[in-house]
Amino acid sequence: MNVRVAEEYKGYGDLASGLRVFVEQLKCKSGSFNEYVEQIDAIEKQVTEFEVVVSMLDKYVCLLESRVQSVYQTRLHPPSNN
Repeated sequence: MNVRVAEEYKGYGDLASGLRVFVEQLKCKSGSFNEYVEQIDAIEKQVTEFEVVVSMLDKYVCLLESRVQSVYQTRLHPPSNN
């Protein structure tokens, strides 16, 4: 009985050892992704800043368009002097 249990636990030990090697390999692979994750974070920050600039530009263009339309309407239909 003890021999059978000892062999079973030896099998578990071999499995645990294999898992340890596998985990170490995963750590090495995931470490190489850190550089890409940092680059993605930097790009995301730049995109967020760019979106803010685009939003400000959009508001400015809308205001400018409104002013141009106002001037255009005034020239097309000048106020009558009665």
